[in-house]
Amino acid sequence: MRILVVEDEPKVAAFLKQGLEESGYAVLSAYDGPQGRDLALREAPDLVLLDVVMPGMNGVETCRAIRAGGGRMPILMLTALGTTDDKVLGLDAGADDYLVKPFEFKELLARVRSLTRRPPYGGDGPEESALEYHGLRLDLQRKEAVREGQRIPLTAKEFALLEFLMRNPGKVLSRALISERVWDIRFDTGTNVVDSYIKFLRKKVDRDFGPKLIHTRVGLGYILTAEP
Repeated sequence: MRILVVEDEPKVAAFLKQGLEESGYAVLSAYDGPQGRDLALREAPDLVLLDVVMPGMNGVETCRAIRAGGGRMPILMLTALGTTDDKVLGLDAGADDYLVKPFEFKELLARVRSLTRRPPYGGDGPEESALEYHGLRLDLQRKEAVREGQRIPLTAKEFALLEFLMRNPGKVLSRALISERVWDIRFDTGTNVVDSYIKFLRKKVDRDFGPKLIHTRVGLGYILTAEP
């Protein structure tokens, strides 16, 4: 598995490269935003670790550029900027997760594993090739979503969240459960990452279609249903 590290501080980049390689990953390195964007789009790594604070093109701009260029690999942003607004800004740019510096390397590895593996939804039957619900089709092999014949581009984490919702139609799913099953982490009441991703999905899956499928149950969580 290949990971692209985009980090302008040589010592930090070397630390990440060494730790990841010792953990069995192949590492590509970039030291500024344009180089990181170009490598991500040309090499299509399995994951991008992207520093936010970089001169010139910062991490948020780089993330947007990768997504605009068609890159759909998971992106994990690394930064010392840890406010909720900073996190939402990164997620709005297309990042899949956000890790605040300083962090323990084992936490970084846990996030990497979470982003590069399919969530353990379980099930005893044969693995499906696709999920369908009221005109929305999720191709599990191609990692594509289609509604009414129109392809809907999704990031890796948006796809995982939609898959979890579609595997549980008609069920109210709490933020804590979604956080555990999709992000593989305990729910942090100080972050609105789940709400942010639900908002992203609604824009892509519901805004231009009917009926609306993703609904809020106030105080309880979210539900995928064609019923209002």
